[in-house]
Amino acid sequence: LTWTLSNAQLGAFTFFASALPHDVCGSNGLPLTPNSIKILGRFQILKTITHPRLCQYVDISRGKHERLIVVAEHFESSLRDFQKQGKTASPEKVLQIAFEVLEGLEFMNKHGMVHRALSAHNVLMDCKGNVKLAKFGLYHMTDHGADVDFPIGYPSYLAPEVIAQGSFHPSDPSHDEAPLPSGPKTDVWSLGVLLFELCAGRRLLQNIDISERLKFILTLGCMDDIVTVLAEEHGCLDTIKELPENVLELLRKCLTFLPSKRPTPAELLRDPVFSEVSCLYTPFQKPVSLFSSSLRCAHLELPEDISDLCKDDDEDYLSERAIDEVYHLWCLAGGDLEKELTIKEIIQSKPPICTLPNFVLEDGESFGQGRDRSFLLDDTTVTLSLCQLRNRLKDVAGEAYYPLLEDEQSSLPQSNSSNELSATVTLPLIIRERDTEYQLIRIILFDRLLKAYPYKKNLVWKEARVDIPPLVRGLAWAALLGIEGDIQAKYETIDKDTPIPTDRQIEVDIPRCHQYDELLSSPQGHIKFRRVLKAWVVSHPDLVYWQGLDSLCAPFLYLNFNNEALAYACMSAFIPKYLYNFFLKDNSHVIQEYLTVFSQMISFHDPELSNHLNEIGFIPDLYAIPWFLTMFTHVFPLHKIFHLWDTLLLGNSSFPFCIGVAILQQLRDRLLANGFNECILLFSDLPEIDIERCVRESINLFCWTPKSATYRQHAQPPKVAGDNGFGKTTTYYSSDYQDMPKTDLSREPLALCDLKAEVSPRISAEDLIDLCELSLTGPTKRTKAGKPKIVAVDIRSQEDFSRGHISGSINIPFSAAFSPDGELVQCPATGILQNYRGRVIVVISHAMKSAAMFAAHMVKVNFPRVCILDGGINKLKPTGILTVPSPQI
Repeated sequence: LTWTLSNAQLGAFTFFASALPHDVCGSNGLPLTPNSIKILGRFQILKTITHPRLCQYVDISRGKHERLIVVAEHFESSLRDFQKQGKTASPEKVLQIAFEVLEGLEFMNKHGMVHRALSAHNVLMDCKGNVKLAKFGLYHMTDHGADVDFPIGYPSYLAPEVIAQGSFHPSDPSHDEAPLPSGPKTDVWSLGVLLFELCAGRRLLQNIDISERLKFILTLGCMDDIVTVLAEEHGCLDTIKELPENVLELLRKCLTFLPSKRPTPAELLRDPVFSEVSCLYTPFQKPVSLFSSSLRCAHLELPEDISDLCKDDDEDYLSERAIDEVYHLWCLAGGDLEKELTIKEIIQSKPPICTLPNFVLEDGESFGQGRDRSFLLDDTTVTLSLCQLRNRLKDVAGEAYYPLLEDEQSSLPQSNSSNELSATVTLPLIIRERDTEYQLIRIILFDRLLKAYPYKKNLVWKEARVDIPPLVRGLAWAALLGIEGDIQAKYETIDKDTPIPTDRQIEVDIPRCHQYDELLSSPQGHIKFRRVLKAWVVSHPDLVYWQGLDSLCAPFLYLNFNNEALAYACMSAFIPKYLYNFFLKDNSHVIQEYLTVFSQMISFHDPELSNHLNEIGFIPDLYAIPWFLTMFTHVFPLHKIFHLWDTLLLGNSSFPFCIGVAILQQLRDRLLANGFNECILLFSDLPEIDIERCVRESINLFCWTPKSATYRQHAQPPKVAGDNGFGKTTTYYSSDYQDMPKTDLSREPLALCDLKAEVSPRISAEDLIDLCELSLTGPTKRTKAGKPKIVAVDIRSQEDFSRGHISGSINIPFSAAFSPDGELVQCPATGILQNYRGRVIVVISHAMKSAAMFAAHMVKVNFPRVCILDGGINKLKPTGILTVPSPQI
C-alpha cells in the first residue's frame, strides 16, 4: 500500500522512553528489553494504518539514552490556528470537522487503537481544509503510556474516566496493577471539547491551574447539562444557545459524563445528526494488496485534451511518489533527523556535568539540579525540509518518473545526468545503494514492474540481475520466489496458537537469533518470529524443526515485518528450492550427500586448498553444516545476507556451493598456512568477509561449473507444473540441472559411498556435448578466443582410442601412468596438459574406477577443473559423435 506525499510535508517529533534499571534481568535470565526497543517494535504496525483522515506514519529511529524520533506525514495548519483567530466556526464547519475526525477515529478503532492524545494542535488540516489526525499512534506504541514517564493526553481534553484513574507508571510501588486501557469513548469526549471550543471561539480551562482544571472536569458529573455549565463558566452562553439544535445535540452526546451512556465513534458517525454531511463523502476503500485473490486495477482519469498532461513544465513529480519513498530518498540525500531537531532546539546537548543529579553535603546543603526538563515530552513537530532532496534531483527529467517498460533502449532516462547514472551502474553496490538519483530511478522502475507482477515477472528477474533497491527488496524477493495467490487467507487457516512439542525449542532459539537488530529483538519481533516458525512447522508435518530454521526466517521477517503471511510464503518457497529435505527428522543422508558434492566443488575449483584441507583432516562436516542449513544466515549479519541473497535467489540450488567455495578462497592464505587446530579456531570466529567480492567470485565459479557437476540424488525432484503451495497452478521455470528432463545422456544416481570415493565430480554426456559445442554433423566449434572451453582427456588404450573418440580429445592411456595394481608409475598427463591448465578437463574412460583414479591424481598435482564423464565412453557411442581418424596414406 502506498500513500503519496502530495501536498503534505514530512514531520518529526521526539520523546524519551522510560529507562530500565541496569542490574535487573527477566525471567529467562536475559537482560530486560529496553522500553525504546519495545516501542520501536509496536510502532511498525502503524506504518500500515493508511486512511485519508490520518497522518501516515513513516519511520521511527532510536538514539542515545532511550531517545526515539518519529517521522510522519505533516501539515502546518491545525485547529490551533483557528482558535488563535478567536473566531467561532460555522455550524457547517463544525459538523464537517466532527464527521472527518470521527471517520479517522472509527478506522483506528477497527485496528484496535485509541487516540487518547486528541487536541487542537493534533487535528491538522490539509490544503483542501480536510482533517488529518496526528500523533494517533502514541498511545499504542507506548503500551498505553506504560513505557514512558509522561502521561498520554492533555488535561483540558482528557475524559473524566481517564482523569479519575490518575497517573500510573509500572515502577510506581503505590499501584498494584495497571488501570484498564482507555476505550474508543474517551476520544469522543475529547472531540466534544474540541467542537465546543470551535463553537465558543475560545479554549477551555486555559487560565486555571491544572489541578483545579481536573477537579472541575470531575465535578461535571453532578451537572444535568454539561454543555450549558461549560458555556456559563466561559461566558459564552449566548453564543452556544444560538447554535442549531443538531450541533447542540452533537455536543451533548460527545460530552456525556458517564462512558456507559456516551456513544462510540462508530455509533456517533451513523447518528442522524450527520445525515446531510455523510452523503458528501465516499467510504474509504483499502487498496488491494499485491498478493491477494482480488482484482488489482488502477482507476485512471484522463483529461479531455491529452495535451493538458504535458503543459506544466514545473510539475512536482516528487510529490506523486509514496511518502516512505520520499523519506528514503531524503535520508540518502543527506537528511539527518537529530540534526534537524537540534537546529530547532528540540534536542539540546548539554555537558555531562550539567546533567548530574542532586547531591547533599553533610551540612544539608543541596547541589546539582532537579529533573532535567529536556527529558520531558516536547511534542513539537519539526517540518523536514525537502530542499536538499529536490536540489539533488533537479536534473532528473520528468520522463524518469514514468519509464517505458517495453522500451528496448536504455532503461535509464535521457537527461542531463543520464551519463552519470549509466556510470553509476558500474560502481560497487554499496555506493549505488547510497546514490540518491540512481535509487530514485531503480525504485520507480521496480515499483512499476512489481505492480504488474506476475505479468512482468521476466523483467523483474532481468532487473534484479543488475541490483535490487533496498526499499523494495521484500516484494522483489517474493517475486523472484514466484509467490502468488491469496497468501493471507492461506496463512490465517494455519493454527499458530495450539501448543506443540517444538514450542520449547523455538522459545530458546528466538532470543539468540540476530538480536543485535533492534526490530527482531523487540517483543513484537519475538511474537512474529514465533508465529511464522510455528506456521511453517504445522503446515509441513513431514518435516521437523531444526536449529537454524529461525535464522532462515530472519531475513524474510525483517523485510516483511508487517506482513507475516508474506514472510511465511517466502520462507515456504525458499526452503524446497535450496534446502529440499534438509529438515527431515533423519536428514543425515541428505546432509552427507550435500557436503560430499561441496567437497568435490572445492577440489574442482581449488585443488591446492582441497589437498591441504584433506591432509589436515579439516573436512566440510566440521564447518559447513551451519552454512548450508541456514544458507549462511547463521554466519553473516543481515545487511550482508541481503546482498548475498539478492544474487542467491537468481541462481539455482547449486549456487550455494559456489558461495561456500568463494568464502574459502577469501580465507585461502590463512587456511593454507595453518593446521587443523588453527583452522578450527579460525571458523569458530569467522573473520570479516567481503560480501561483494564473495558474490562476484561466486558468479564466476558458477559460470565455470558444469550444470551436472552438482547433481544430487536427494535434491528437489523435477517440477514441471503443479500447485505452487498457494492454491495456484503454475509452470516452473529453472535452469537447474535437477529440473531438466532426464535422457539417456543424463547423470545416473550414485550411492553415497561411491560418491565419497571420488575426489572429482562427474558430469553428464549431454554437458560434455554442450561444453565441447559438438554437433552430430559439423566439426568442433571454437570459442571467441579460438580455444575450446573444455579439453577431453581419453585415457583408454591407443587401440580403443583409434576405434572412435571425441573430435579434438587427447589420448593419454591409463596404462602408461598406472600399473595393473593401481600404483602410479609415471604420468605424462602432467606435462601434456600444462598447455590446457585452466580449462575444464573431462576424463573419459570405459571404466569409472580408472577414470576416478586418473582424476584424483590430476587433483593431487593441483590441476583445477578436473571432472569425470559419467558412464564413460559407452554413453557417447549411441550418439554418433565419435570420430575415427583417417587412415594414413
